[in-house]
Amino acid sequence: MENRMKEKLQKQLVENIDKNIATINDILGENTDLAQKDFVFHAQTDIKMVCFYIDGLTNTQEIEGVLNSFFFKAPELIVNSNVGPIKQDIAKKITENLITHPSAIIIKTVKEVINEILMGNTIFFIECCKEAIMISSKGWDTRSVEEPATEQVVRGPRDGFTENVRSNTALVRRRIRDPLFRIESMKIGTKSKTDINIAYLKGTVKEDILQEVKSRLKKIKIDAVLESGYIEELIEDAPLSPFPTVQSTERPDKVAAALLEGRIAIFVDNTPFVLIVPSYFWQFLQASDDYYSRFYTGTFYRVIRYIAFVLSLTLPSIYVMLVSFHQEMIPTPLALTIASGREIVPYPVLLEAIIMEIAFELMREAGLRMPKPVGQAVSIVGSLIIGQAAVQAGLVSPFMVIVVALTGIASFAIPNYSASFSIRVIRFPLLIASGTMGLLGFAATFFILAIHAISIRSFGEPYLAPATPFKPSDQKDAIFRFPWWKMISQPDLAEGQEDRAKEEQKPLPPKIQQDKANKKAMKDDSVKQAEQQNVIEQSRAQSKKRFRKPKKLKGESNE
Repeated sequence: MENRMKEKLQKQLVENIDKNIATINDILGENTDLAQKDFVFHAQTDIKMVCFYIDGLTNTQEIEGVLNSFFFKAPELIVNSNVGPIKQDIAKKITENLITHPSAIIIKTVKEVINEILMGNTIFFIECCKEAIMISSKGWDTRSVEEPATEQVVRGPRDGFTENVRSNTALVRRRIRDPLFRIESMKIGTKSKTDINIAYLKGTVKEDILQEVKSRLKKIKIDAVLESGYIEELIEDAPLSPFPTVQSTERPDKVAAALLEGRIAIFVDNTPFVLIVPSYFWQFLQASDDYYSRFYTGTFYRVIRYIAFVLSLTLPSIYVMLVSFHQEMIPTPLALTIASGREIVPYPVLLEAIIMEIAFELMREAGLRMPKPVGQAVSIVGSLIIGQAAVQAGLVSPFMVIVVALTGIASFAIPNYSASFSIRVIRFPLLIASGTMGLLGFAATFFILAIHAISIRSFGEPYLAPATPFKPSDQKDAIFRFPWWKMISQPDLAEGQEDRAKEEQKPLPPKIQQDKANKKAMKDDSVKQAEQQNVIEQSRAQSKKRFRKPKKLKGESNE
């Protein structure tokens, strides 16, 4: 069946319009949304024309505009030409004289015709012509631009990506009006033929990284790409690692900022999530608010997120480790309180922690999958009721409820969902190692994770850069966020040597600013005067050498 279909798609169009129509209907079969319109191109010459399009994927106003130009201009073209030559080269003459649509092109194969119809374009067949005319008429209902639900900000732009790839690239181009901004396209998926756009800033992106991205995308052989998650799993450097090496976002401002740093954005049609590569670990803990607030505010909340990351990853493990193996490290009053709370708990603290963690994840997942108003009530009320009931029934201790609740709140502070999910997954092996081997298991597992993170690369770039390897030029926007008047140089990832901003832009009060400007002007004047004085002295020295009398030789007279 597939071989027969491939043979049909490889065929060329023929001059017999009825055979072309039969071929299209044979390949596409009986589809209620496949529209076929027959009409006479010109009554006097009786030239037949047929158009095909998918109802629901096309903009009918575009088709009406093309047909109007046909009917108004066709008689004039036919009258002023011989019928023979018109039929011999009619497709070319129509695209040059009748159709004013800028997207009109001529196609010659059945495969091209089928692909364009399924993409939402309109195909025109003309009698006695072995070519077809394609008009871009895509037009379907799309979601309006709105703020992303997963990346909300207090201060910043409120627009987010939609499921239309061209609208998404336009949102980024509005922010980067640079002639070096490039967008390249390709199609992936033998059945879906999904549009993939690669966006980058020429001269800023490293050429080897760009070629690596293109190479990995071209290697993808799959039947369909329904979301950018397909692409992410097929191009990431460490597919078995719990750490995400490809960043996804719904925010156009975040994509624009990444392009300005020399990174590459991958747009996938039918999804609002855009992929950004290469990605560093620290970028998953950064939010857009960090750059729109004052620098000390952004730095403070960025540090809070790092603390939340550590608590979310290690707090249950540390609690289980201390209670199970290292009670001597807990202050005596606190240890007695914890022991009194665990008197009626019938199982070890490790099993207690695992049960509570699974219950918390279950409530989180239930609240996420249920309708939004109901989901919030289930996640909040359910947590309170189940936690209180479990404590009263003696199934868990009050301290364990507090630890799990703090861990969950800390995980919510991580702005990237992929990173948050990865931390929740990593938490379980760390918890089991701490509960079975104590401090030794905790330290060994933690160091294994750290060594693994150091060894990961994202499209050739170290995952933990600029911390390891240490890059001094990038420390201004890693753990801390320096003010904009301090971030002058480009990141180490960028190819270009051009600075992001000019020096000496620190705002100063008017008097200090004026005094500083005067001092700089005086300094410049003194430097110029010194240079001029140096030039004058050099010219005087040269003139003295030129007019100096020659020394007399021995034996010469004084005549």
